[in-house]
Amino acid sequence: MPARHFDRGRLRAVRRAAEIYQAAVGEALGVSDSAVASWESGAQTPDPEKLPALARALGRELDDLFPRSGPPDLTDLRCDAGYYQYETSELIGTRSAGPVAAAERGERRLKDKYVPALASAYGVSEKELRRAEARSIAKAQGVHVDEPEPSGESAGSLPGGPPESLAEKIALLLDNSYPSPPGPPSDAEMAGAVNAHAGAQIITEKEFRDLRTGVAESAPPAVLDALAAVVGVSRMYFEPDDTVAAQVYEGLQLLAAAKKGAVGRVRARGLGAQGLSPKAMALVNELVAELEEKETGADE
Repeated sequence: MPARHFDRGRLRAVRRAAEIYQAAVGEALGVSDSAVASWESGAQTPDPEKLPALARALGRELDDLFPRSGPPDLTDLRCDAGYYQYETSELIGTRSAGPVAAAERGERRLKDKYVPALASAYGVSEKELRRAEARSIAKAQGVHVDEPEPSGESAGSLPGGPPESLAEKIALLLDNSYPSPPGPPSDAEMAGAVNAHAGAQIITEKEFRDLRTGVAESAPPAVLDALAAVVGVSRMYFEPDDTVAAQVYEGLQLLAAAKKGAVGRVRARGLGAQGLSPKAMALVNELVAELEEKETGADE
């Protein structure tokens, strides 16, 4: 995602206008006055983690002094909070910064237990943190989405990243595979559809609700077989396989972006967790083209 724009000339002008010496700025940031001088001369650039403290030292807002176009990813949020990556281990109570580092590289989602502490430290909501995580994942997979920063939850956006639990997988499909209105089917309707496909009473409304909400963490193979057929995904999607879940998530993410008219560029990156296969990506691109064609036809 876009890094904050550092303008050495503006930094110098703002500092002089505020009549603040380089030594005072350096003291506030814990660096030497020569380091501040090197930033203003262009010989060096301050670490992005230091920009928040630099803005405070000069009495300016971070977005005003160092603007950034576009919404932040996980690395941006961390830097905006003034933390170096190695410091995040203390924030989430781990021995190393590995979980945050992997999430910033878009390799693995943050575990739910890390999210509250990290969101609090970064000064954002948990939903904002998950949205930033999704941008890191999209960036790592070579997917570019020209998305505006949402003022609230809206249709066509996917919070978080690839689902892990069975409940998350079901919720992802229901929330993003049905047009609104009327929106996803009810628990009773889903149970009825699963039973109709199976040709027998294999799940009740309550049992489906328990699966959707995470009260029940697993389901009989017959239920998963019928559910996969009803929602139109591979049976493998419900297996504990991060690769398959990530590919389904990416496909839904691209389709959601297409519905908003926000798809800028997609690119296949081979098999496995790094992205959709070329064949699957071609199918997604065909669906995106169909959506765009339908929208164009509707406007004519």
